[in-house]
Amino acid sequence: MKLDRIDRKILAAMQRNGRISNLELAELVGLSPTPCSRRVKRLEESGLISAHVTLLDQSMLGLKLTAYIGISMDRHTPDRFESFEARVREFPEVMECSVVTGQSADYLLKAVVPDMAYYERFLLGKLTRIEGVTGVHSSFELRRVVQRTELPLDHIANP
Repeated sequence: MKLDRIDRKILAAMQRNGRISNLELAELVGLSPTPCSRRVKRLEESGLISAHVTLLDQSMLGLKLTAYIGISMDRHTPDRFESFEARVREFPEVMECSVVTGQSADYLLKAVVPDMAYYERFLLGKLTRIEGVTGVHSSFELRRVVQRTELPLDHIANP
């Protein structure tokens, strides 16, 4: 999908404020409301805008501990990976799960939990009980330096 300067402005504005009204957005990007609305609809229908979400304050919800968890598997077979991935999707504590390379782990998970006691129950009661998990290495966030939800758009060339 080709994106022009206006599309990039729309995407940048919507990433900063997903609740921006069409009227405000149109004014910000220099369009009248109807063409602006059509562009947003086209971006949504293309799948480029995949969702509109509300970001919550993790700490205010009592989720004080963020863990980065490396998971090693016993076998590297499609069925073993599919089974692991299906189970991990069921855990609301898991915010992200990625297959990784260049480390001793097969998966890297990001999980948020209230405290270390909860993490221990999560680790021993859920993660290590998944068939095929042979190793778990946990690291804990001391302080978050950067947290973004906005994807960079500068690499998209001007048409």
